[in-house]
Amino acid sequence: MESTTETPNDLSGQLLIAMPGMGDPRFEKSVVFLCAHSAEGAMGLIVNKPTSDLALDDLLDQLDIDKGEGSRGIGVFFGGPVETGRGFVLHSRDYHGSPSTLQVDEAFSMTATRDILEDIARGLGPAQSLAALGYAGWAPGQLEGELQQNAWLTVDADEAIVFSADIGGKWSAALAKLGIDPLLLSAEGGRA
Repeated sequence: MESTTETPNDLSGQLLIAMPGMGDPRFEKSVVFLCAHSAEGAMGLIVNKPTSDLALDDLLDQLDIDKGEGSRGIGVFFGGPVETGRGFVLHSRDYHGSPSTLQVDEAFSMTATRDILEDIARGLGPAQSLAALGYAGWAPGQLEGELQQNAWLTVDADEAIVFSADIGGKWSAALAKLGIDPLLLSAEGGRA
């Protein structure tokens, strides 16, 4: 008997935009860049939730990496609730690091090895990057179920949104890319 399990559309390189009323405060108004998506599940990084009081220089100190001009002023994001002690760098494709760098699409790559941090510190890293601790993960079929329940909207990722210095504006900017005014979204039905 043949399997009736469908392979999901590959949403790698897409942004997930949390809908109001998500129910999980860790994902409230979050924008997640999907690094990988397949029948085995999905993995992404939240790109609009900075960690409180943690900068890349702090991580470099912890890893005994010499700080340089390239690391100054770079914040660290809460990438998601899974493996929060593990670091990831989402970056532009101009950087060619280790063979383990994941080439997500034509614009984005993700590296989770020490060499990218060393290169960033020396000013030899990618033109655009975002450092994150932890990631968002979904079991097989879980993300598809959440999409069917309208917990997320999807839109093509855009470097101007992902790497924007306007962290608080990323959610609204992602919605605007879909032509949606965030003020018109509601977590609850209402009556006029």
